[in-house]
Amino acid sequence: MDDTAEARLNMVESQVRTADVTDLRIQDAMRRIPRESLLPEGRAYLAYADVEPEYAPGRRLLRPRDIAKLLQMAAPAAGETALAVAAPYAAVVLEACGLVVTRFDGEALDRPPPGTYDLVIAEGAVSEVPAAWLDAVAVGGRAAVIERHGPAGRAVLHVRTAEGIGRREGFDAAPPYLPGLESQPGFAF
Repeated sequence: MDDTAEARLNMVESQVRTADVTDLRIQDAMRRIPRESLLPEGRAYLAYADVEPEYAPGRRLLRPRDIAKLLQMAAPAAGETALAVAAPYAAVVLEACGLVVTRFDGEALDRPPPGTYDLVIAEGAVSEVPAAWLDAVAVGGRAAVIERHGPAGRAVLHVRTAEGIGRREGFDAAPPYLPGLESQPGFAF
């Protein structure tokens, strides 16, 4: 076993499985996918550490624990469609689980390409989920995001039904904000 394969195995065993991620499809995908291939050469050594490594200016992968828990919370199913917003690692894991993934990593992350998806997922925090992301969720679909206000954040699953969108909170996480989706300073009396 080479060093990166061993590092992937250690990542799953020490950061993912210990965080109650029991979905074997997600574990297996994370054991196989070379996470370091998504990072610039000078940052590849951070691929399996318990950090949010930067893959592009201002864009980071979620910690292995956080992306595994967020994916498990979203309950992806083979054959579904997904929109991965600034989420290159999530996209590859979802594809390994049998989903058809559209990657969106543009300038204005709050304006995804037109279409509807069974799953919308982002690798980074938002102060509030953009309305366009929720509009892109098909009936029966989900949006899995980390909503953050100040130093604290929480994984949230938004589920669309025929009647509207419901919300279920999950685990604590506080990754960096996605550019342009952070809290805006305001003034209040």
